[in-house]
Amino acid sequence: MQVRGDSGDVIARAEGGVEWTSAFGDLNPGLFPMLWGLIPYGDAVFNHRQVSLLLAELDRLPAACGGDWAGQARELCQVVGQGSHRYLWFVGD
Repeated sequence: MQVRGDSGDVIARAEGGVEWTSAFGDLNPGLFPMLWGLIPYGDAVFNHRQVSLLLAELDRLPAACGGDWAGQARELCQVVGQGSHRYLWFVGD
């Protein structure tokens, strides 16, 4: 996970990544539309408006999908909100 600016410069990054489990496939897209959009091998980008929705989803994330990555994602969401033209990137493998 990274926070990038418009020019692609990396402003902040997480120490780890999403701990992908099969439980992500069981997330209800109506309840978790932001997280449901994540896939293990592709990138996902969230703008400052989407980050607030993502934070709400992280607060109710099932334990089977949680881990250290969720706390790091919360911190990066805060970085996105601290400046203009910042985006949270989930970078797939």
